[in-house]
Amino acid sequence: MAERTLVYFTSDVHLGLGTADPAEREERFVRWLKGLPRDAKALYLLGDIWDFWYEYRDVVPKEGARVIAQLIDLMDNGVEVWFMPGNHDIWCYSFFESLGMHKILQPYYTEIGGKKFCLAHGDRLKDARFGYRLMLWIFNNRVLQVLFSTLHPWFAFRFGTRWSNKSRYTHLPYEWKGAQEPLVRFAEEEIAEGRKADYFVFGHYHLSARETLSDGSELFVMDTWLKGGEPCLIFDGKSLKAGQPR
Repeated sequence: MAERTLVYFTSDVHLGLGTADPAEREERFVRWLKGLPRDAKALYLLGDIWDFWYEYRDVVPKEGARVIAQLIDLMDNGVEVWFMPGNHDIWCYSFFESLGMHKILQPYYTEIGGKKFCLAHGDRLKDARFGYRLMLWIFNNRVLQVLFSTLHPWFAFRFGTRWSNKSRYTHLPYEWKGAQEPLVRFAEEEIAEGRKADYFVFGHYHLSARETLSDGSELFVMDTWLKGGEPCLIFDGKSLKAGQPR
Protein backbone atom coordinates (compact mmCIF):
# COMPACT_ATOMS: atom_id res chain seq x y z
CA MET A 1 0.00 0.00 0.00
CA ALA A 2 1.37 3.43 -1.00
CA GLU A 3 2.33 5.82 1.77
CA ARG A 4 -0.23 8.51 2.49
CA THR A 5 1.26 11.95 1.91
CA LEU A 6 -1.53 14.46 1.16
CA VAL A 7 -2.47 16.73 4.07
CA TYR A 8 -5.20 19.39 3.93
CA PHE A 9 -5.70 22.51 6.03
CA THR A 10 -8.74 24.78 6.25
CA SER A 11 -10.52 27.10 8.69
CA ASP A 12 -13.26 29.72 9.11
CA VAL A 13 -16.25 28.01 7.54
CA HIS A 14 -18.55 29.58 10.18
CA LEU A 15 -21.30 26.99 9.92
CA GLY A 16 -24.55 28.43 11.28
CA LEU A 17 -23.72 32.07 10.62
CA GLY A 18 -26.88 33.55 9.14
CA THR A 19 -25.25 35.48 6.31
CA ALA A 20 -23.80 34.77 2.86
CA ASP A 21 -26.27 31.89 2.24
CA PRO A 22 -25.50 29.49 5.12
CA ALA A 23 -27.16 26.49 3.42
CA GLU A 24 -25.05 26.96 0.29
CA ARG A 25 -21.88 27.36 2.38
CA GLU A 26 -22.54 24.14 4.29
CA GLU A 27 -23.29 22.30 1.05
CA ARG A 28 -20.07 23.64 -0.49
CA PHE A 29 -18.04 22.53 2.53
CA VAL A 30 -19.64 19.06 2.54
CA ARG A 31 -18.92 18.76 -1.19
CA TRP A 32 -15.29 19.72 -0.55
CA LEU A 33 -14.96 17.13 2.20
CA LYS A 34 -16.45 14.48 -0.11
CA GLY A 35 -13.87 15.44 -2.73
CA LEU A 36 -10.89 14.84 -0.48
CA PRO A 37 -8.95 11.72 -1.48
CA ARG A 38 -9.82 8.78 0.74
CA ASP A 39 -6.12 7.91 0.85
CA ALA A 40 -5.16 11.37 2.17
CA LYS A 41 -3.04 11.37 5.29
CA ALA A 42 -4.76 14.05 7.36
CA LEU A 43 -7.14 17.00 7.53
CA TYR A 44 -6.47 19.91 9.90
CA LEU A 45 -9.44 22.12 10.84
CA LEU A 46 -7.90 25.27 12.29
CA GLY A 47 -10.78 26.92 14.08
CA ASP A 48 -14.13 28.64 13.51
CA ILE A 49 -15.54 25.73 11.54
CA TRP A 50 -18.71 26.51 13.51
CA ASP A 51 -19.78 30.10 14.10
CA PHE A 52 -21.10 29.12 17.52
CA TRP A 53 -20.52 25.88 19.35
CA TYR A 54 -21.46 24.80 22.85
CA GLU A 55 -21.73 21.19 23.89
CA TYR A 56 -23.62 19.97 26.90
CA ARG A 57 -22.96 16.53 28.30
CA ASP A 58 -25.85 15.14 26.25
CA VAL A 59 -26.60 17.89 23.69
CA VAL A 60 -24.62 19.38 20.79
CA PRO A 61 -25.67 21.91 18.10
CA LYS A 62 -27.55 20.54 15.11
CA GLU A 63 -25.78 22.90 12.69
CA GLY A 64 -23.38 21.02 10.44
CA ALA A 65 -24.67 17.51 11.15
CA ARG A 66 -23.82 16.54 7.56
CA VAL A 67 -20.33 17.92 8.08
CA ILE A 68 -19.84 15.71 11.13
CA ALA A 69 -21.09 12.71 9.15
CA GLN A 70 -18.60 13.43 6.39
CA LEU A 71 -15.73 13.82 8.87
CA ILE A 72 -16.63 10.44 10.36
CA ASP A 73 -16.59 8.97 6.85
CA LEU A 74 -13.10 10.35 6.28
CA MET A 75 -11.86 8.88 9.55
CA ASP A 76 -13.46 5.53 8.69
CA ASN A 77 -11.30 5.58 5.57
CA GLY A 78 -8.14 6.14 7.60
CA VAL A 79 -7.82 9.92 7.25
CA GLU A 80 -6.66 11.60 10.46
CA VAL A 81 -8.82 14.58 11.41
CA TRP A 82 -7.30 17.21 13.70
CA PHE A 83 -9.50 19.91 15.21
CA MET A 84 -8.34 23.19 16.75
CA PRO A 85 -10.90 25.43 18.51
CA GLY A 86 -11.11 28.99 17.20
CA ASN A 87 -12.63 32.00 18.93
CA HIS A 88 -16.15 31.08 17.72
CA ASP A 89 -16.12 27.35 18.48
CA ILE A 90 -14.06 27.66 21.64
CA TRP A 91 -16.60 25.77 23.79
CA CYS A 92 -15.81 22.29 22.54
CA TYR A 93 -14.91 19.79 25.21
CA SER A 94 -14.88 16.06 24.41
CA PHE A 95 -17.47 15.48 21.67
CA PHE A 96 -15.08 15.68 18.72
CA GLU A 97 -12.55 13.49 20.48
CA SER A 98 -15.26 10.92 21.19
CA LEU A 99 -15.76 10.68 17.41
CA GLY A 100 -12.07 9.97 16.86
CA MET A 101 -10.76 13.45 16.05
CA HIS A 102 -7.58 14.79 17.61
CA LYS A 103 -8.08 18.06 19.49
CA ILE A 104 -5.12 20.45 19.47
CA LEU A 105 -4.53 23.92 20.90
CA GLN A 106 -2.67 26.86 19.40
CA PRO A 107 0.14 27.25 18.72
CA TYR A 108 0.65 23.62 17.81
CA TYR A 109 4.01 22.41 16.48
CA THR A 110 4.20 19.19 14.53
CA GLU A 111 6.28 17.47 11.86
CA ILE A 112 4.65 16.26 8.65
CA GLY A 113 6.61 14.54 5.92
CA GLY A 114 9.89 15.79 7.32
CA LYS A 115 8.70 19.42 7.43
CA LYS A 116 8.01 21.36 10.62
CA PHE A 117 4.67 23.14 10.95
CA CYS A 118 3.41 25.74 13.40
CA LEU A 119 -0.40 25.68 13.30
CA ALA A 120 -2.77 28.16 14.95
CA HIS A 121 -6.17 29.70 14.48
CA GLY A 122 -4.39 33.04 14.62
CA ASP A 123 -6.19 35.07 17.29
CA ARG A 124 -4.63 36.15 20.61
CA LEU A 125 -1.09 35.24 19.56
CA LYS A 126 0.20 38.80 19.52
CA ASP A 127 -1.08 42.23 20.55
CA ALA A 128 -4.61 41.13 21.42
CA ARG A 129 -6.70 43.99 22.79
CA PHE A 130 -7.53 44.01 26.50
CA GLY A 131 -11.24 43.73 25.80
CA TYR A 132 -10.63 40.68 23.61
CA ARG A 133 -8.37 39.04 26.21
CA LEU A 134 -11.03 39.69 28.86
CA MET A 135 -13.70 38.11 26.68
CA LEU A 136 -11.55 35.01 26.17
CA TRP A 137 -10.90 34.79 29.91
CA ILE A 138 -14.65 34.84 30.48
CA PHE A 139 -15.19 32.14 27.86
CA ASN A 140 -12.49 29.94 29.40
CA ASN A 141 -13.58 30.45 33.01
CA ARG A 142 -14.76 27.07 34.24
CA VAL A 143 -17.22 28.52 36.76
CA LEU A 144 -18.90 30.63 34.09
CA GLN A 145 -18.96 27.65 31.72
CA VAL A 146 -20.79 25.60 34.34
CA LEU A 147 -23.26 28.45 34.92
CA PHE A 148 -23.92 28.72 31.18
CA SER A 149 -24.55 24.98 31.04
CA THR A 150 -27.48 25.43 33.44
CA LEU A 151 -29.34 27.35 30.73
CA HIS A 152 -31.80 25.36 28.66
CA PRO A 153 -30.27 24.58 25.23
CA TRP A 154 -33.21 26.30 23.48
CA PHE A 155 -32.21 29.61 25.09
CA ALA A 156 -28.44 29.07 25.20
CA PHE A 157 -28.08 28.25 21.51
CA ARG A 158 -30.29 31.16 20.43
CA PHE A 159 -28.43 33.58 22.67
CA GLY A 160 -25.03 32.33 21.51
CA THR A 161 -25.96 32.32 17.84
CA ARG A 162 -27.41 35.84 17.93
CA TRP A 163 -24.42 37.18 19.82
CA SER A 164 -22.04 35.55 17.34
CA ASN A 165 -23.96 36.92 14.36
CA LYS A 166 -24.03 40.41 15.86
CA SER A 167 -20.29 40.41 16.56
CA ARG A 168 -19.62 39.49 12.93
CA TYR A 169 -21.44 42.55 11.61
CA THR A 170 -19.48 44.94 13.86
CA HIS A 171 -16.11 44.05 12.26
CA LEU A 172 -14.67 45.87 9.26
CA PRO A 173 -12.62 43.92 6.67
CA TYR A 174 -9.11 43.36 8.00
CA GLU A 175 -6.22 45.10 6.25
CA TRP A 176 -3.05 43.01 6.03
CA LYS A 177 0.02 44.90 7.31
CA GLY A 178 2.78 42.84 5.73
CA ALA A 179 5.97 42.74 7.79
CA GLN A 180 4.25 44.74 10.56
CA GLU A 181 1.45 42.23 10.86
CA PRO A 182 1.15 40.77 14.41
CA LEU A 183 1.18 37.24 13.01
CA VAL A 184 4.43 37.94 11.18
CA ARG A 185 5.98 39.39 14.33
CA PHE A 186 4.77 36.37 16.31
CA ALA A 187 6.43 34.00 13.82
CA GLU A 188 9.67 36.02 13.81
CA GLU A 189 9.79 35.93 17.61
CA GLU A 190 9.23 32.16 17.57
CA ILE A 191 12.12 31.83 15.11
CA ALA A 192 14.37 34.08 17.24
CA GLU A 193 13.64 31.95 20.32
CA GLY A 194 14.50 28.73 18.52
CA ARG A 195 10.97 27.49 17.84
CA LYS A 196 11.45 27.24 14.10
CA ALA A 197 9.13 25.83 11.49
CA ASP A 198 9.19 25.44 7.74
CA TYR A 199 5.58 26.63 7.59
CA PHE A 200 3.46 28.84 9.85
CA VAL A 201 -0.24 28.33 9.06
CA PHE A 202 -3.11 30.50 10.35
CA GLY A 203 -6.75 31.39 9.73
CA HIS A 204 -8.99 33.86 11.60
CA TYR A 205 -8.39 37.05 9.59
CA HIS A 206 -10.72 36.25 6.68
CA LEU A 207 -8.12 36.96 4.02
CA SER A 208 -5.47 35.10 2.07
CA ALA A 209 -1.85 36.07 2.70
CA ARG A 210 1.62 34.65 2.24
CA GLU A 211 4.90 35.99 3.61
CA THR A 212 8.49 34.79 3.47
CA LEU A 213 10.14 35.09 6.88
CA SER A 214 13.69 36.01 7.85
CA ASP A 215 15.00 32.43 7.87
CA GLY A 216 13.34 31.48 4.59
CA SER A 217 10.34 29.78 6.17
CA GLU A 218 6.88 30.70 4.93
CA LEU A 219 3.77 32.07 6.62
CA PHE A 220 0.31 31.36 5.20
CA VAL A 221 -3.07 32.78 6.20
CA MET A 222 -6.16 30.98 4.88
CA ASP A 223 -9.23 32.88 3.71
CA THR A 224 -12.78 32.39 4.97
CA TRP A 225 -15.43 30.24 3.30
CA LEU A 226 -17.86 33.17 3.64
CA LYS A 227 -16.53 34.65 0.38
CA GLY A 228 -17.18 31.56 -1.72
CA GLY A 229 -14.77 29.06 -3.18
CA GLU A 230 -12.99 26.31 -1.25
CA PRO A 231 -10.07 28.01 0.54
CA CYS A 232 -7.54 25.49 1.76
CA LEU A 233 -3.88 24.60 1.80
CA ILE A 234 -2.46 21.30 0.55
CA PHE A 235 0.80 19.67 1.59
CA ASP A 236 1.85 16.97 -0.89
CA GLY A 237 4.74 15.62 1.13
CA LYS A 238 7.20 18.10 -0.38
CA SER A 239 5.71 21.60 -0.35
CA LEU A 240 2.69 23.56 0.88
CA LYS A 241 0.46 25.43 -1.54
CA ALA A 242 -3.01 26.87 -1.90
CA GLY A 243 -5.31 24.75 -3.98
CA GLN A 244 -8.37 22.64 -4.47
CA PRO A 245 -8.72 18.93 -3.71
CA ARG A 246 -9.77 18.04 -7.23
